[in-house]
Amino acid sequence: MRVIIFPDAEAVADFAADELATTVARNSSCVLGLATGGTPVGAYRRLIEKRRESGLSFASVVTFNLDEYLGLPPSHPASYRTFMNENLFRHLDIDLSRTHIPRGDCEEIEMECEAFESKIRAAGGIDLQLLGIGTDGHIGFNEPGSSLASRTRVKTLTSQTRRDNARFFESSDDVPRSAITMGVQTILESRGILVLATGAGKADAVSAMIEGPISSDCPASALQMHARTTVAIDEAAAMKLRRADYYRQAELERRRLRKSY
Repeated sequence: MRVIIFPDAEAVADFAADELATTVARNSSCVLGLATGGTPVGAYRRLIEKRRESGLSFASVVTFNLDEYLGLPPSHPASYRTFMNENLFRHLDIDLSRTHIPRGDCEEIEMECEAFESKIRAAGGIDLQLLGIGTDGHIGFNEPGSSLASRTRVKTLTSQTRRDNARFFESSDDVPRSAITMGVQTILESRGILVLATGAGKADAVSAMIEGPISSDCPASALQMHARTTVAIDEAAAMKLRRADYYRQAELERRRLRKSY
């Protein structure tokens, strides 16, 4: 893992936007894996600004979102389709037919999950997968105890996840109890992975992801097995890392070496 510790959440967002923009600039028809929730919003805002400043086109980009609440139609104000349209897609020149989010209101759940996996394969796989991390170490909606070999499927949400996400709903009782999510193995097959975490509330999960054992107790720890995982965090999220000084040293050395060649 490449671990980069930034001074604040704004710097994390800037870095993430740069990584997404660079991926698109290098390959105009790249495949991006995208995430929802509070953490990626800052990165999306900066990415929108970069597009306005540079004219970077997303017309040929393909996207796949990690998950969607089971039972919510795309038009629901709390659906992830609505979230992505409002926070990113409508601000880009992207073709909405090339943006893929599981249908929470599908009639045949297993068929929807299998079709989603098939679409990822047909697109050639994901070039860069953006991730957040839950306070309990989940990625996507792969809750603690999830199989590290899992594929897109339905997962029951923990009480903690439902409490964390209640702010997006009118009432905590309105938060769905299940979701369709990419599996851990599906995520690991992405060619590159970028994890964002900010705030002291994520410090325990970040520590378990980076320095804990690889275990289904912390599904994000499976990212240790990926050759191209970058973790971008702020000082607050890094506060429980035992090797924080080493990660800072390693990043400085990485930059020094890049300047030397």
